[in-house]
Amino acid sequence: MNTVSKDRLMADLHAVVAEAESLLRATAGSAGEGASELRAKVQASLDRAKHNLAELQDAAVERAKAAGRATDAYVHENPWQSIGVAAGVGLLLGMLIARR
Repeated sequence: MNTVSKDRLMADLHAVVAEAESLLRATAGSAGEGASELRAKVQASLDRAKHNLAELQDAAVERAKAAGRATDAYVHENPWQSIGVAAGVGLLLGMLIARR
């Protein structure tokens, strides 16, 4: 799953949680034991979803930081190879842009 689709999924999940919380607040005055029991179940599910979403975000941030540290370490250990790779990628992109 690429970064754009992960970001879109995270945004969609945040929106769903926010809308569900709004719905719970709007129906808070509804009478009946069944309605209050259902609201309690939905609220518990939302709380779990928010907790899991926060853990997922924390894990994604930590993986991104680890990748950045690994890249930084590689570049410091292999500066000339890194320069060569960057130059090659730049040349390739330049050729692709010039063709259009």
